[in-house]
Amino acid sequence: MAADPVAGNYHYFLPITTRWMDNDVYGHVNNVTYYSYFDTVANHFLITEGGLDIHHSPVIALVVESHCSYRAPVAYPDRLRAGLRVDKLGNRSVTYGVAIFTDTDTEAVAHGQFVHVFVDRETRRAVAISAQVRAALETLVQS
Repeated sequence: MAADPVAGNYHYFLPITTRWMDNDVYGHVNNVTYYSYFDTVANHFLITEGGLDIHHSPVIALVVESHCSYRAPVAYPDRLRAGLRVDKLGNRSVTYGVAIFTDTDTEAVAHGQFVHVFVDRETRRAVAISAQVRAALETLVQS
C-alpha cells in the first residue's frame, strides 16, 4: 500500500449503507461484501466525477485485481463510508487504494486495492483512459 489506511490519505468518500443481508452467521459483515463496497465507490466516482456512461460509453472499466485486509469487524446497521484514492495511474489502468471506515472513525476497518483496466466495450481490448476520466482520476492521486 502506498499510505496508511487513515481517512486523511483518501480523497473521495461515499456513504455506505449496510444491509441486513451483509451480516453473516458470525454476526458481522461478510468478507466478500467489502469487495462490493470497493466496486461501488470506484464506479460511483467514475460515473459522477469522471463522466463515465456505463450504459453507452464505448469504453468501460473492468476489474482485473483486488485484495482486502480486514482490521475490525462491522455489522448491520453500522453506517460506513468508503474512501478512495489513486495509488497508480497508468495509460490504460488505474490502481485505487480503497478503505472502509465507520462514520465516526478515522482508521479503516478494512482496506485494499482495486485495479480497473479500461477496455473497448465490444472487443474487450485495453484502450487509453479518456481525457475526461483521467482528469478526474488525477484529483485522487496519492502524493
